Amino acid sequence: MTAPIALLANPSAADGRSLKCLDIVRATLEERGAEYRMASPSGRDAARQVAREAAERGETVAAVGGDGTIGLIAGALRDTPGRLAIIPAGRGNDFARVLGIPTEPAAAALVALDGVEQTVDVGNVDGETFVCIASLGFDSDANRIANEAKLVKGNLVYLYAALRALIGWKHASFRVVVDGEVHEVRGWSVAVANSKAYGGGMYIAPQAELDDGELDVVMGAESSKLTFLKDLPKVFKGTHASLSYVQTLRGKKVELSADRPFDIYADGDPIGSLPATVSISPRSLKVLVPAAA
Repeated sequence: MTAPIALLANPSAADGRSLKCLDIVRATLEERGAEYRMASPSGRDAARQVAREAAERGETVAAVGGDGTIGLIAGALRDTPGRLAIIPAGRGNDFARVLGIPTEPAAAALVALDGVEQTVDVGNVDGETFVCIASLGFDSDANRIANEAKLVKGNLVYLYAALRALIGWKHASFRVVVDGEVHEVRGWSVAVANSKAYGGGMYIAPQAELDDGELDVVMGAESSKLTFLKDLPKVFKGTHASLSYVQTLRGKKVELSADRPFDIYADGDPIGSLPATVSISPRSLKVLVPAAA
């Protein structure tokens, strides 16, 4: 028997796309005769509370929103028997992309009903949870611009933001301590990855696995803006990892600082500031994914 569904919608995701998805999702669930209820909690703490209570009742928590919503709900369901289903309704939808969850609302709703469990890791930035990638530096500027953009829609907002951020960027010096080993780098950014992708399909950490209990740390060292611009398309295929100014490390605990202040963005939202510690909660979240063909 299929568990009842708790639909948690973030009304602000992708300029209200989650609310547009809900009618399709509800029609799909009703067609299958599935039991469900809806909730649109106001604020992060309220969303966590609603998700925890739903899981305690044995409901499948279906997050209708973007990666930020999913990362938030992951914090509530982590290390519990609760199961998370994903209805992608954000701009990037990178967590769903990596897991193979359909972006079409009706198909995603069917995964919430018929999907199989996959247990994945959850990242933490000083207690705030994320599922994709936490990053800072150039990424901080680009994420801020993307979140402020009103006229550019969909995935294109991330490319637009990167180009805008490039204009005023000045290289920073980062101190990255991975499992106690110190690394100093001057350049573009530091990304601490639980998953492979962020920014609407940028495979910044192509070797990252969601269930390996480790974080992949990708550091972009100094290069010219022209070189950066020339190499930017490679990130969408993950082939940038072989570039001479890109270094990748792996570990379970990453301590971050820099020579100037930066907000840390994860799953599209600001979730911390420097100095900060990023850690991993191994295999702590149950996610429903499409059954193998």
